[in-house]
Amino acid sequence: MQIPTERVKELREKCGAGIMDCRNALIETQGDMEKAQEMLREKGMLAAAKKTERVTAQGLIHAYVHTGGRIGALIELNCETDFVTRTDEFKALAHDLAMQVAAMCPVYLTEADKPVDCDTEPQVACLMLQAYIKDPTRTVQDIIMEGIARLGENIRLKRFARFELGG
Repeated sequence: MQIPTERVKELREKCGAGIMDCRNALIETQGDMEKAQEMLREKGMLAAAKKTERVTAQGLIHAYVHTGGRIGALIELNCETDFVTRTDEFKALAHDLAMQVAAMCPVYLTEADKPVDCDTEPQVACLMLQAYIKDPTRTVQDIIMEGIARLGENIRLKRFARFELGG
């Protein structure tokens, strides 16, 4: 099956995968853009899962202050190399995660951090399990895994703090 170059380019812009991966996914799905995107997402998630054990010694601290200056968040987002730290995509991920912290008031990073006697639901209290504010069908963990797949490095949200005026 012949796949037009424009379709390959369109799929690549949507998911960030390599040109040949996009072309092969479109061929395998007979040109169905949605199925090809899902296929690439699953493939990327499998590759990303293999990278989660790598050391993340680089990264950045990102601050987000909501309009009006009454709520703010500070996060530490780590990756493997300083090269990735300087990319616009990594910086955008850090910004989105800081916005998530400001908007959703998580208390713990993961479910493992949550005390046994805490009555709050894990999906509310734990940042990694929360529904992502820009796409509630995915969790924050899913967003980070997609970042790992796109950037090709392990990414770890190490810690966060949320500030609210008068709180």
